[in-house]
Amino acid sequence: MVTSTSFVAETPASAPLTSDAPGPEAPVASGEAKALLDATVADVTAAFGGEIGVATVGERGPVTAGFTDATPAWSTMKVPIAVAATRTQPGLESDVRAAITVSDNDAAGRLFDAVGPDAVDSVLSEAGVQARVNLVDLRPEFSTFGQTLLSAADEAVLADFLPCVDGSGSVLGYMGQVEASQRYGLGAVGALFKGGWGPDTAGRYHVRQLGLIPRGDGVWSPVALTAIPADGTYETGQAMLTAAATRLAEASPALPAARCQP
Repeated sequence: MVTSTSFVAETPASAPLTSDAPGPEAPVASGEAKALLDATVADVTAAFGGEIGVATVGERGPVTAGFTDATPAWSTMKVPIAVAATRTQPGLESDVRAAITVSDNDAAGRLFDAVGPDAVDSVLSEAGVQARVNLVDLRPEFSTFGQTLLSAADEAVLADFLPCVDGSGSVLGYMGQVEASQRYGLGAVGALFKGGWGPDTAGRYHVRQLGLIPRGDGVWSPVALTAIPADGTYETGQAMLTAAATRLAEASPALPAARCQP
């Protein structure tokens, strides 16, 4: 079965993006965002079946639709791990790049071993995420950190504040350089993003992404997606995320601006 596997692919040099202060306040009401998210969930589930969760963050906090449970983050956890590494481990920049751009599991494992869980928890806390990295060997065939339970709302909160988190600049740059085979979903609409995917204990794939989507007016919006396809396949999960991201992009002015802009 396919999991968040390693790839061998060249990537362009990093293009660090930095932000020292919160961005503009959301110019749209949360009700507009909620209506768009509800319509997105309805359209995607009508076309594919299964379940999908969509989240963004407005002035009053997360706005969600569809599936809202906290489930394994899979390789989306490589984002806070990579940020933690850029703060203290400059010699591991090549592993940071590989963990984000090609979702290299070995690289992410080296980063996590180097920084430790406290540093990753610090990144999550600074971004406003209450969850802490999982350290229990729940499924020996997978990383412990990838089994950290995060909801789509948690991941949208992480995306919302990520550009203001110290050490995020190069990581955001790499989130704009994800290799071609992983540029479905948010990657198909020009987002800065990271995906993660893997099977639940019944063998059904969960396919996830978090990122910042361009709204078309120079502003970026935080978005997180979780797909649980009816047929349980990674491929259908990819298609569901692409359909959801496309629907959001078509009405992106209804999405709130991220608190921190890249």
